[in-house]
Amino acid sequence: MATSDLNSRIARRRRKGRIFALLVLATGLLLFGAAAGGLYLALRPVTLRIAVGPPGSDDQKLIQALAQTFGRDKSPVRLAAVGTEGAAESIALLGAGKTDLAVARGDLEMPADAQSVAILRKNVVVLWAPSGLAAKGSKKPPAPKIKAIDDLAGRRVGVIGRTQANVTLLQVILKESGVEPDKVAVTQFGTSQLADMARDPAIDAFMAVGPLDSKITAEAIAATARVKGEPKFLPIDVSEAIAQKHPLYEAEEIPGSTFSSSPARPDDKIDTVSVNHLIVARKALADTSVGGFVRQLFSVRQQLAKEVPGAAKIEKPDTDKDAALPAHPGAAAYIDGTERTFLERYSDYFWFAILLLSGLGSAGAWLRHYLKGGEREQSTHHRERLLRMVSRARETDSLDELAAMQQEVDGILRETLDSYDDGAIEEGDLSAFGLVMEQFHHAVVDRRAAIATAAPDLPRVRAL
Repeated sequence: MATSDLNSRIARRRRKGRIFALLVLATGLLLFGAAAGGLYLALRPVTLRIAVGPPGSDDQKLIQALAQTFGRDKSPVRLAAVGTEGAAESIALLGAGKTDLAVARGDLEMPADAQSVAILRKNVVVLWAPSGLAAKGSKKPPAPKIKAIDDLAGRRVGVIGRTQANVTLLQVILKESGVEPDKVAVTQFGTSQLADMARDPAIDAFMAVGPLDSKITAEAIAATARVKGEPKFLPIDVSEAIAQKHPLYEAEEIPGSTFSSSPARPDDKIDTVSVNHLIVARKALADTSVGGFVRQLFSVRQQLAKEVPGAAKIEKPDTDKDAALPAHPGAAAYIDGTERTFLERYSDYFWFAILLLSGLGSAGAWLRHYLKGGEREQSTHHRERLLRMVSRARETDSLDELAAMQQEVDGILRETLDSYDDGAIEEGDLSAFGLVMEQFHHAVVDRRAAIATAAPDLPRVRAL
């Protein structure tokens, strides 16, 4: 092959190699950018919207304190509170996909895929009836007309809170206690109408649903005691049966002196039922986001209780598969200790990245081999030329021709050493080339000596 043709092939191969190298480089940069972007998305803070209300409630104060704490601690999961008029609106926003989380009672109508994330507190039912005020001059306390839930038939109950869930709960209690709900009239009062409720002569008994330390419940009991006499607390003797038939409710006890110690209200423990007040999420919310939120929630709970006492009541949800409101898989994984680590979650991506880098490395090695192919071919061509010159050197009778061959070999040697420096040929190839060079050297020395013997008057040529 002519040297010009070989050089032309080498030039074309180098041009193709440069184009291919640019493509490999662009692909590598694209993949690196995608990996960096994915890592950023995986590690950046996640902000969850949480619906909570009504304004000024303990729930809203707790969520706002949580949001501030997460932000101050630069936690991976942040909270953005969305104010609502109450739990019903919060659930509606969750069902419409406008929030990620919602604060609501467990017995409200939830979206079909709603799951519990944390229990903020337990709300207990308190039922009481006034005993009436003692007659003037009488030291004997009046006897209450209503002593048990059975006595509520034909009476009117004042229920604190505008939510229909309280009325539904009262109806469940009445029915399980053997009282037809239709025979009990209900009037609902807002939390700001406690005084009006206590003075209403049509109200025979009262019901409140809230935590044991609820100020609203304690104030309502005190208000009715002032106007209508000391309360007679009505135990819910069928609390266990209610819990069995209605899994959203649990059997509880109200300890004595819970609402007042002097006088003791109640004077002894009484049976009742409770309903959980929850943070709920839809099942579609990412497990990692929910797991991170629950982890942060329980890590700051005790610290937060110093600012918001209600935080101390936060509990973990029931992770049993048959729970009335199942726990979100992300929360259950954290609670049960099955939460996957960062490496476990993204191991498939890491393996893919390793394989991809390996492929790029192989492509780079092939590219290097491809780019150096012309130089290897050129080195082989030079070695063959050198072998032919060995034969020519042994046959020539011209010192000028020997000198020209020496100059040509000098160029071949220079190009061969450059190829070796570039990594186009290996050390073994260079050793083989050295053997051919040595043969050429010996051939030139022997032939020059022969020519000098045949024509001693000719000028001497420099030794190789």
